[in-house]
Amino acid sequence: MIHVFLVDDHEVVRRGVAALLDSEDDIEVIGEAGTAESAIARIPALKPDVAVLDVRLPDGNGVDVCREVRSRVPGLACLMLTSFADDDALFDAVMAGASGYVLKQIHGSDLVGAVRTVASGQSLLDPQTTAAMLQRLREQAARKDPLAALSEQERHILDLIGEGLTNRQIGERLFLAEKTVKNYVSNLLSKLNMQRRTQAAALAARLRTERRP
Repeated sequence: MIHVFLVDDHEVVRRGVAALLDSEDDIEVIGEAGTAESAIARIPALKPDVAVLDVRLPDGNGVDVCREVRSRVPGLACLMLTSFADDDALFDAVMAGASGYVLKQIHGSDLVGAVRTVASGQSLLDPQTTAAMLQRLREQAARKDPLAALSEQERHILDLIGEGLTNRQIGERLFLAEKTVKNYVSNLLSKLNMQRRTQAAALAARLRTERRP
């Protein structure tokens, strides 16, 4: 039996979802809440298998509830339910540990399937969503470390570009063929979304300045 807790500030929505889920032989709704405060207080006590959480609540949001209750109930699967297709909310929900994210326009049978899917430990995030999430994480990492995408060798070559060395000089320094260095330079420019070597040199000079005490 899959035990479910519902969180939505609209009583009509809660009643509808509860009736839908309770009509299934393998699903039982064991609790409901209309606010984030009530959900955070009740979910750890009831220990459901799945929490269906509205993203927008009158005293907070489902993402914060998801993060909080998952820290208290190991193995809890959170399924975010919202009226809006919001990329920021989706990203925040996944980072909070949510297993799935569905719109309220979803068909009843699909919602039942979604509850069963997350209860079994699987994720409801489709490949396109996952790809978008990974891209956003990469972009965040790049903002923290602009050289995150570069290999150790590419970072070294970037430093040498910043010193004003030509490909031939870099090759001599690193015991590499000039053509190999040229390939490295092309790759690192591509990873840094740069068109010209001078841009890379300017970046290397700026980073060198920032590293100085």
